Amino acid sequence: MSAQYVIAIDAGTTSTRAILYNRRCNSVCSSKKNENLPLHPHAGWAEHDPMLLLGNAKLSIEQCLAEAKKLSIKPSQIKAVGITNQRETTVVWDRNTGSPLYNAIIWHDARTVSTMETLRKKFKSEQVRSISGLPISTYFSGVKLRWMIDNVPEVATAIEEGTALFGTVDTWLVWNLSMEKSHVTDVTNAGRTMMMDIRSLSWDPTLVDLIGVSTDILPEILPCSAEFGHMADTALKGTVISGVIGDQQSALVGQACFETGEAKNTYGTGCFLIVNSGTKPKFTNSYLLTTPAYQFESNPDSCVYSLEGSIAVAGAAITWLRDNLGIIRNAPEVEDLAMSVPDTDDVYVVPAFSGFLAPYWREDARGTIVGITQRTTRAHIARATLESMAYKTQKVLEASEKDMGVPLRQLRVDGGAAVNDLLMQMQADIVGTEVLRPSDVETTAMGAAFAAGHFIRLYESLDEFRESRTVGKKFIPMITEEERERKISRWNDAVERSLGWVLDPRPKPLIWIPPPSVVAAFAVGAAVGATAMALLCRYKKA
Repeated sequence: MSAQYVIAIDAGTTSTRAILYNRRCNSVCSSKKNENLPLHPHAGWAEHDPMLLLGNAKLSIEQCLAEAKKLSIKPSQIKAVGITNQRETTVVWDRNTGSPLYNAIIWHDARTVSTMETLRKKFKSEQVRSISGLPISTYFSGVKLRWMIDNVPEVATAIEEGTALFGTVDTWLVWNLSMEKSHVTDVTNAGRTMMMDIRSLSWDPTLVDLIGVSTDILPEILPCSAEFGHMADTALKGTVISGVIGDQQSALVGQACFETGEAKNTYGTGCFLIVNSGTKPKFTNSYLLTTPAYQFESNPDSCVYSLEGSIAVAGAAITWLRDNLGIIRNAPEVEDLAMSVPDTDDVYVVPAFSGFLAPYWREDARGTIVGITQRTTRAHIARATLESMAYKTQKVLEASEKDMGVPLRQLRVDGGAAVNDLLMQMQADIVGTEVLRPSDVETTAMGAAFAAGHFIRLYESLDEFRESRTVGKKFIPMITEEERERKISRWNDAVERSLGWVLDPRPKPLIWIPPPSVVAAFAVGAAVGATAMALLCRYKKA
């Protein structure tokens, strides 16, 4: 019998790639990382072209299959497809034409503050949280969908006429890639819409009504391992799509965090710490999110839950150093630059570019740099920017330990920035516990591959999967408890200075719109100028 494989599509915020996995769920080959270029039409706005997301998914599959061919692996040996995706990002399209009715609104987009405030007046955030596990926030898909209804006529009309379909990125991809045009999602993505009942794992009528839609436009909710559809129009035509799972939960699975209390932190565009909280949803006092971790069987009781702390800016801060400040030329350069100084010289960078998510939930915060002196160099700022990721993770971890009632013994890490040894050592120092980095830090796609392979029984045992995972490097704390507490205290002071900066947190357009008085003054000035110019021309002719 020939070897069998699973292909996983990782549709992230910054890029999409496809990775091929073997029977032991080890990567065999992959595509390039195809960039999902974001659009920023106004300050605080972030969008994707849905067609680019789809195109990159198809391109990634083609590239991965080309690499597989070099290894003499045939498409017929690929038995299942898994999809993992950036969560909360919202797409609405026409069910008849398949055309998007608006750009996809990305998860960290901040335009929906006024929409959020309106919803909070209708329904208390705590009531929504008690049903969905989520507070009313700009972060979640339901709020973005409501904004589209209020501000995009094409969306409002299509919903009224019954031709609109709503979905997160997974739903959009499955609908387009499947021959059945399956309108489906999984529990981990549905659990980020703010419309799903966290206990029944179904759409909640009260929350759906709060957003102002009917369930007709919402996808069917399935377990992470299920028959989502079958591939169409590629070399994989007919191959079952049998795994769908949100990116952060997928990384939790990829790290084999199957026991209550086990945690992972992913360092990507944002930073996401998830703790396995067991088979019952656990609600907290520290505003961590209660969210499904994974569900591999059809029985609702088989769902495993988690507590999550979402940090909007992590790797995005390194991109800011490169693209906005010009401090570095490429992302890997930040480690060498930061290591050129022994410490930050008491400089703290708080990259709250669009406010704070967990555990602060403050839309009025904005980024700041404190402690600058004449000695401060770009190296200090680079080091402080790296260190900010460790501090924000520590705050979320502190909240989760308080809520779980159990101290964390180890923190598993993954994601692109996890390859940075300096950052990982900073993380161990600041959280005061061991940090374990796996041999393969790209665990996000691995979780989707496991979900897909589990459905076709290519991967049956969680224990077998756990045993196949290996630690690449361990980082242990190197500073004293006194030094740790001092540094955390100074970070807390810096955070306090970033709060309350935005009096009106609603994003402003990049184009300045002058008030009526200025328009009137400009009109008068223009009229006077035109008259003067006419007189001057007449004078010259004379």
